[in-house]
Amino acid sequence: MGRKREEYPDQTGQTGGISRRTFLLGGGAALGAGVLGEALIREPNSFEIREVVVPLAKIPPGRELRLVHLSDLHLRTFHRYYEQVAIAANRLEPDILLLTGDYLEENRNISEVRRFLKLLRTTSGIFAVQGNWEYWARLEGENLRRHFARAQISLLINERRDLELQGVPLSVLGLDYPSAADTLQQLQKEADPGRLNLLLSHVPAFSHDLLDGRIDLILCGHTHGGQVRIPLVHPFYLPRFSGRFVDGMYQVGDTDTPLYVTRGIGTSIFPIRFLCRPEITLLRLVAA
Repeated sequence: MGRKREEYPDQTGQTGGISRRTFLLGGGAALGAGVLGEALIREPNSFEIREVVVPLAKIPPGRELRLVHLSDLHLRTFHRYYEQVAIAANRLEPDILLLTGDYLEENRNISEVRRFLKLLRTTSGIFAVQGNWEYWARLEGENLRRHFARAQISLLINERRDLELQGVPLSVLGLDYPSAADTLQQLQKEADPGRLNLLLSHVPAFSHDLLDGRIDLILCGHTHGGQVRIPLVHPFYLPRFSGRFVDGMYQVGDTDTPLYVTRGIGTSIFPIRFLCRPEITLLRLVAA
């Protein structure tokens, strides 16, 4: 019988096949390609539905109001992803749908935004506020309001809309970007303490110290959740007027008013997301 052939590694770690260095470099390249594919392709086009139960004193026992919150579309071209977002939002059967700004980045994209908005369905209305990108695109104010009205959406510019959901008197208050202190004070004066008051603001960082208890819930966007997240590390970048807020539920002001920040639907600056998937938020308002 012949002797068993023995292999001895050379100085590079080679054992007659692939070198250790080549193996590690190849593995690193494959891992990098996987991460890049995740960040550039899969995550930006793979939203999740985030369900949040919010107990509120003004909700009668046994009642539940369903709100769907969308933000930060940054819609350039309408395609299947946005169609899937609209379908998923409609399937949640919201009583009302709330939009908190940054629908586009260039005014020429408004027709694409309208295509998306016209797909949305609720039983009692859709309400929206503007974000910073609407101002930067020079498509704000009454001009944007007319476009939204064509999609049956109420754009609120420092104003209030009243409705009733399942016997609960409710007001939606739209705080315009950039949520100035005097504007907040004036809008808050219009809030009826006997109604359930929802405040929409594109940015989460504003004068929370001025909240006096009349606002029951605040919904915001703007941060994108950071877009790129590393576990246990604060986001590398958050836009101005984000403050300490990244995503999820917070308590703000002396009144501990609940404030929810969504990660949004689209991307800005760079078309990437990593460990920070886009989000459709279902808020279930129940009795405290």
